[in-house]
Amino acid sequence: MQPNPGHSECRPPLSRREFLAASSAALAGTALAAAENDVPDAESPPKLALHGGEKTIQQRAKLGLRWGDPERQRLDATLSQDSLFYWKGPQTARFIKGFQQVTPLKHVMTCSSGTAALHIAVAAAGIGPGDEVITSPITDIGTVIGVLFQQGVPVFADLEASTYNLNPAEVERQITPRTKAIIAVHLGGNPCDMTALKAIADTHRLVLIEDAAQAWGATHRGEPVGTFGHIACWSLQHSKLITCGDGGVVASNDDRFGPLLQPFGDKGYDRIKGGLLESFATNYRMTEEQAAIAGAQLDRLEDIVSKRARLGTLLTERIRGLQGVLPHQVHPADRCGYWFYFFRLIPGAFKCDRAEFVKALAAEGIEAGAGYIAVPLHRNPVFQRHGFFAGRWPIRELGLTSMDYSKWETPEAEAILKTGVKITIHEGMTEEYIVSVAQGIRKVARYYTA
Repeated sequence: MQPNPGHSECRPPLSRREFLAASSAALAGTALAAAENDVPDAESPPKLALHGGEKTIQQRAKLGLRWGDPERQRLDATLSQDSLFYWKGPQTARFIKGFQQVTPLKHVMTCSSGTAALHIAVAAAGIGPGDEVITSPITDIGTVIGVLFQQGVPVFADLEASTYNLNPAEVERQITPRTKAIIAVHLGGNPCDMTALKAIADTHRLVLIEDAAQAWGATHRGEPVGTFGHIACWSLQHSKLITCGDGGVVASNDDRFGPLLQPFGDKGYDRIKGGLLESFATNYRMTEEQAAIAGAQLDRLEDIVSKRARLGTLLTERIRGLQGVLPHQVHPADRCGYWFYFFRLIPGAFKCDRAEFVKALAAEGIEAGAGYIAVPLHRNPVFQRHGFFAGRWPIRELGLTSMDYSKWETPEAEAILKTGVKITIHEGMTEEYIVSVAQGIRKVARYYTA
């Protein structure tokens, strides 16, 4: 496979003019409305805490312990069982029932991690040697581990400027005769444009997989994420909105793929039909103890997501129209779970680099970081060397793909990571706290405005 002509040559980092041109169409309406509602800051910016001024936030908001008596009660019940195996286990059954009330999907398989869920999904989708799967370059490697182990080829499409999700037009540009699936990553809990992606998948007869690892409780046009694609995956890893330490869920409403999820997560054994092994798979089973904790956590999900959505929306409202800053863009009909909040600094808009800007935010008491992951996924050495299996990539050596990640370009993704600022949001924060966060961001931005 040859890289898309628009991506075949290395490009320099976007200039301020190019950045604004690329972003203006998507943000014009939002920015205009914001400017009309923006309240001017004081004439002279106050002294930054970084330079000895008063901190905007005096005390950090603590998240607190995320489990307690409900989880303890479910674990106690588990210890009275005669088996801790998942199949027909009461804790697994309870978790699946609760999950289906949140996300109405017919076929549900619990598993050991979000990475496992994604591997099960691509295996069920029939990904094989040389098959291409289009996905996001800004994601955890868990999104593509399963693709690579099925001997498929991850193809990284570029992103939208301020949703940080797949750009449907870029996805369509990457489709070739070898393309078999799309994995849509709802980054930070912000729903992708599933309407557009599903239309593309349907037109080209591709399997659409949703990576909702960070998107528990998020909705697209009022419907739960995970209900738009053919298969969807979630993570229960410690950092996610709900957790059992580590775990995952893969689910589907499609009768072509749904019945394959359980066998592909259980060494190929079909626990419903029985019989001899019809497929080759690994062991990704979840235990009853994990299901017990996850089931108790599900009862908290709506409160967690609704609180985070409210706080993230409030932060956007309070920094909208701020010169030099592009807020996290969420469609007004969607609900983002804000696993994190992310905004971008317009190149050349400030008299400091991003590192100093973030340092100043931290001095104000704001939990902030520069960027998200260090580089787009394909910029990591293992991709640059194509060294996935003992330093080799057999399908490339056999001529089943011509993919060369060392030449692959996703300029918007590169720019997002170079200009982005990550802000922590969690349900332990109050609206007053978020207002203070916004005040701190405005204070720093105004001080450094060129």
